[in-house]
Amino acid sequence: MKLNVKAFALTCALIWGIGLFLITWWIIAFDGATGEITLIGRLYRGYSISPVGSFIGLVWASIDGLIGGALFAWLYNSISGCAGK
Repeated sequence: MKLNVKAFALTCALIWGIGLFLITWWIIAFDGATGEITLIGRLYRGYSISPVGSFIGLVWASIDGLIGGALFAWLYNSISGCAGK
């Protein structure tokens, strides 16, 4: 089975970006906006537990998911022998 690289990359971007956005708002709803730098905030410049930080995280996570998903699908196709078919 061959993976469609573009579709898989877009799916990963949407899941990771929206997932981080929703988790940030979940934390804001229960603990409030802290603005603290988290582990993810050290990787994604500008991200924090705040409303503005959630949108910054959405952009960074979408880019990260897009690149990671494309690399994974390409590698999967290469290893499984589907790249040339």
